[in-house]
Amino acid sequence: MNYRTLGKTGLKVSEIGYGTWQLADDPGCWVGADVKESLKSLYRFVELGGNFIDTAWIYGYDDKNPDRHPSEELIGKFLKESGKRDDIIIATKVPGKNRKWPAWKGIPISEVFPNDHIEKCVDDSLRSLGVDSIDLVQFHVWQDDFVHEDGWKKTVRKITESGKVKHWGISANDYQPTNCLQALDTGLISTVQFIFNIFHQKPTEKLLPYAAKNNIGLIARVPLDEGGLSGNFTEKTTFEEGDFRRHYFANERLEELVLRVDTLKILLGEEAKTIPEMDLRYLLSFDQISTVIPGMRQTKNVEANAAVSDGRKLSQQLKDELKHHSWERNFYPDVDPSMTNTNFMEP
Repeated sequence: MNYRTLGKTGLKVSEIGYGTWQLADDPGCWVGADVKESLKSLYRFVELGGNFIDTAWIYGYDDKNPDRHPSEELIGKFLKESGKRDDIIIATKVPGKNRKWPAWKGIPISEVFPNDHIEKCVDDSLRSLGVDSIDLVQFHVWQDDFVHEDGWKKTVRKITESGKVKHWGISANDYQPTNCLQALDTGLISTVQFIFNIFHQKPTEKLLPYAAKNNIGLIARVPLDEGGLSGNFTEKTTFEEGDFRRHYFANERLEELVLRVDTLKILLGEEAKTIPEMDLRYLLSFDQISTVIPGMRQTKNVEANAAVSDGRKLSQQLKDELKHHSWERNFYPDVDPSMTNTNFMEP
């Protein structure tokens, strides 16, 4: 496993990180998690040199059990059993109090991230993870209008000074990679997590150059397009009840996905033998990217993804060819109508 610096945090993170939304069942989003296999995959990830684990207060959350945070708790169990806390960089997220994804325009940060809510969620995460300090806490949604209010800034400074959180980041709204640049200008935010894959290439236009100039750590999420870039889907693929992809890849969307992936398969060869390998190598070919966090809960996927961190990058010729495979789309038309060019995907 190779490592890169997470921007101005100075933290050395594994190129392949561990996305944990799927780690524990999440009502209405993911089903089928096997806790034993999830734990086993975490152990294997660390054995292979992985050291960056990304989670969230909301992952696995169920309103029926409001004091439970399943993904964080499972990671906490792993940290306690393995004794690896000092070797692992933990990132988590504070959800908006109004539970809106993405953050809607016109709603002030005082309603989305009130000061006491930020503090409570950080304390909840510390308890769930079983740690004294969290390496990185990210705001789970964002609107750049938030920078005009000062409450969150004072709270960030207060919590940092207490030692509970070392660094702060933003998990940018889906498909809005530049809706955070004003926040980065405040100097309080060290990292940005954002959707980036062969289909969604817009981050290369403004966010990546900004990050390079200002030493911002970049965390690429949804690299495999919720499994769409696994190369395993066909027109007959079905998803279980409770798996949000039943709707995300419904009907003609699935048909177009399969067609586009089949076109990508023509490019496979010596540089990449599978679609996931090509996609991950594509992302790691950008020096600005600090880490890529595919969602994983099986050891076979951990091993396959970790193997990509071997120092080999895609040729410029193949990267140029992949520019033609960009596929910007909106699969979530039911969000607030005042939002334009936005989607909801990851909670």
